[in-house]
Amino acid sequence: MAGSLIEAVRPGPAGDDKPRPAPAAVRLLLHVAGVLARRALLLAVLLAFVFAAVELLPGDAATATSERGESAADIAERRHLLGLDRPVLERFWEWMTGLPTGDLGTSARGEPVADLLARPFPNTLLLGGLALLLTLVASVALGCWAAARPGMTVDRMVSASATGILALPEFVVAVALVLVFALWTDWLPAVTLTDADGSPASWQMLVLPVLALAIPQIGWNTRIVRAALADEAKAPHVDTAVLDGLPRHRILTHHLLPGALPTIAAGIATSTGMLLGGAVVVETIFNYPGIGSVLAGAVTDRDSPLIAGVVAVTGAVITAVLLLADLVRAWASGGRT
Repeated sequence: MAGSLIEAVRPGPAGDDKPRPAPAAVRLLLHVAGVLARRALLLAVLLAFVFAAVELLPGDAATATSERGESAADIAERRHLLGLDRPVLERFWEWMTGLPTGDLGTSARGEPVADLLARPFPNTLLLGGLALLLTLVASVALGCWAAARPGMTVDRMVSASATGILALPEFVVAVALVLVFALWTDWLPAVTLTDADGSPASWQMLVLPVLALAIPQIGWNTRIVRAALADEAKAPHVDTAVLDGLPRHRILTHHLLPGALPTIAAGIATSTGMLLGGAVVVETIFNYPGIGSVLAGAVTDRDSPLIAGVVAVTGAVITAVLLLADLVRAWASGGRT
């Protein structure tokens, strides 16, 4: 790396004024910076829509959080304390200026948003991370299994099953899992109990929520893996490997998978947003201690800072995963961006 940078700044021969191309590392850094800037702008626009959408809901945070018997004057005073008597653009700008420092504002009930998310959000990340890992392993395994036997019964069976599974919403899968594994067989718990620190009390309580999130995404990504491997199988170097008599598994691991890796990485990264979005529904069904209940309460309270805080931290996680997928694609493409 140091040598390439030195070569980039070293002057050329006398009379050679042609500019040297930037080294691959610099191009990659510029690409990453551009991607981050675009996605940060997109996230800022999304957060603005969040504030605007909450503003359009009937009522406001002062009314939603009022106690029984409070007078109109009390509600008006709370509305002033919450800043609801100021324009929404002014409140949004004030909230955004604190975001770079990690200040997510104060909720409608007077608690720091960062503190409200500190406990449930890691639980959601654990649930989504396990579901993403299961999705990656299962979809690659099933896609490779089908691609190794093109046109055969296994290939048709895997493709048909994947198509049917991806059409199932998370809540339908969750209800089916509860019926089979909790009510009929009593193998796994249907609800999540928590320890004193707010985390799930045992690993068994993670099984059904993780499966409910992962199963639809396994169907989606299995089709992506199978299609990517089918496209890569048309490459000339694969035909050469087949003519050379290489074993089927070696062709798959050394000639098909490396070329299909960028497409697979993009599919898995896209599933991250779907997993985190589906987690809100799945957490509600299994009483899981994640951000689902926090978000539901925030919507009920018309709590713009808390809703925006959930969107901001979730968007940051999705952006990080998408950036990692971009780097994997750049690496698999030989550093070309």
